[in-house]
Order: sequence, then C-alpha cells, then structure tokens
Amino acid sequence: METRLYKQVADKIQAMIAIEGYGSGDRLPSERELSAKLEVSRASLREGLIALELGGVIEVRSNSGVYLCDRPGHAPALPEAGPGPFEVLSARRVIEAEIAAIAAQMATDRAIDAILVAVEAMERDHDDVATNEQADRNFHMAIANATGNSALVGVMNHLWDQRGHLWHKLKEHFQTEELRKETLGDHRAILQAIASHDPAAARKAMRVHLGRVTRTFSA
Repeated sequence: METRLYKQVADKIQAMIAIEGYGSGDRLPSERELSAKLEVSRASLREGLIALELGGVIEVRSNSGVYLCDRPGHAPALPEAGPGPFEVLSARRVIEAEIAAIAAQMATDRAIDAILVAVEAMERDHDDVATNEQADRNFHMAIANATGNSALVGVMNHLWDQRGHLWHKLKEHFQTEELRKETLGDHRAILQAIASHDPAAARKAMRVHLGRVTRTFSA
C-alpha cells in the first residue's frame, strides 16, 4: 500500500533535520519556510509535523514554534495513525453534504428534534471540550439518522471514527475560539435548512461548515 502522505512529509522533515544538522532543543524554521523548502502544502506540512510530534521527534509549542526533541540513536518509527485529518475532511465534504441534503428531504419532526438537541448541547457546553466533542458527534450522527438510511449512518460512524490521534492533536494546536463560535452558527444554519426541508440549502450549509474547518486548520 502506498505510504500515507503525512508519513512522506514526515520523512522529508526528518531528512532535512539530519542534513542540516539540527540538534536537540533547536527551533526549526517557520511553517511558511518549511512548506516552501520541502515543496509541500501547509496542510500536508502540519500533518507531517504532528506525526513527528506523536512520534516524540519534535515539540510544537503554541505561539513559539517547532523544536527538536532529544534525538534518539536512530529515526523512531512513527505511529500508524490512520488517514490524515485533511483526507477525512475531504471525504466528509463529499459525503456529508449529500447526507445533509437527503436528511432535508426525509427528516421527520422527531429527527429534527434530535438534531436540535445536539445543537443546544453544543451551545450549552461550549466551554467543556469533552462534552462539546460528544455533542458535535451527536449532531452529525443525528443528521445521518434523519436520512432513514442505515448504510449512511454506518458510513458516518466510520468517518467520525477516522478522527484519530492526528486529528485530535491538530485540533489541540490549531482550533481557535473564533472557529468554535462559527461552528455553532454553521450548525444552526444546517439545522434550519434541514428543518425547512431544503436539500440545496442543507448541502451548501454543510459544505460551508466543513470548508471553514479545513481552511482554519490549514491556514
């Protein structure tokens, strides 16, 4: 199987570290510089850096930069972390937009109420990270359930479960308070479109939401 892109980028970063002689505690170039030097996108670079952080090679310090940890005698094996976060987001933009559109066609009053409950839970528990994360999942799963199609529910469950170690570390470093607030507005817009039984609006609202997340994590 072809090596995942984030591992290819991580290998490039480790090769650069070795060639340029960085030592323990040294600060690596900025993301902008690394992206240009390695000829990779900012999104791919971030995935590669986070893979290295999970492998104990580097430390990403908020508002400071990326620093090399104590270097072992050999390059550590990076943990298998599943699909990269941006792969998952790309798949979700395709699949969830259509799920939202179908939900707008098929949703019963009871299904709409379940989506509303999840939205209200996210708003109520805005500052509780763990509870907010569960409410976020409940929101997206409630939309899938609203389609009445168990296969789509299974697909949505699988996509959500792909949000592994890389995703959570990316979110930890790059989620902003602005994005969290905008997410609440996005969810309200998606709910409104589904409650209005407007498939086109629901599809668009979901694409806007997932596009916003992608831009924030890759900017």
